[in-house]
Amino acid sequence: MARVRYGARTEAEIAAARTASSKLPDIWSTGVVAVWESDPDAVAAVLPPPLKPTGRPLVRVNISKVELTGYPLGAGSFAVAAAHDGVEGWYPLVMPMTHERALTGGREVFGEPKKLGEVTVERVGLVVHASLARHGIAFVEVRGAISEELPLPGPTQKTDFYFKFLPAADGSGFDADPVLVHCLRNEKVRRLERVTGDVVLRESMYDPVADLPVRTLVDITIGEKTSDQRGRVVERVDARALLPYIHQRYDDPQQIHDGPPEGSA
Repeated sequence: MARVRYGARTEAEIAAARTASSKLPDIWSTGVVAVWESDPDAVAAVLPPPLKPTGRPLVRVNISKVELTGYPLGAGSFAVAAAHDGVEGWYPLVMPMTHERALTGGREVFGEPKKLGEVTVERVGLVVHASLARHGIAFVEVRGAISEELPLPGPTQKTDFYFKFLPAADGSGFDADPVLVHCLRNEKVRRLERVTGDVVLRESMYDPVADLPVRTLVDITIGEKTSDQRGRVVERVDARALLPYIHQRYDDPQQIHDGPPEGSA
């Protein structure tokens, strides 16, 4: 009988896949990063417990492209500064990806709020333009020009916070208590330049980042970097405390709160 591709894989095949994924070379991306101070009440309002605000109401958008052979990838992240149990990091609200492969693993393994979208990073001479778009709306746009080359930072470790959960089959909440994940990224930079420009946030009912306005622009840079990542579950989360925030993950809030019709089998 011919191989049934949906059938079980052998232990050797599973081990080979794990070995291949653990030996990936450094993958370098070109990315634009903008950081600004926003409304402190707005930043606090989007943080599910047990996350708490930090000393500054910072917002960060990261818009990157990766020139993978035969598989160019656009990746974005819109995040707010947050702290948990003495650790400061970032809580992403939306992470547009241009391909399903990048989307699926991050959502299922780490709980990342990834969604399919359009990601643009362009540089023509000294002019830089980057944007994140979904449903025909470029809800974040960064525009500017290179103003200076910056010294390269040493390797750094950064933390992102994610909530990993499974919506209940009967529409009543969750199948089990959600967990809080600390995702650690070791980052190396080989090129970094400052951009003088601005950040534009556009209204979108699907990605309402305009609620976190640019009060004071801190920095815009463009650079080339590579990073790895590993996650760990740090605690289980009160389901009732997280439930009011899970609409952040979905375009249609009813997608998570609607259960099956009464009397359905």
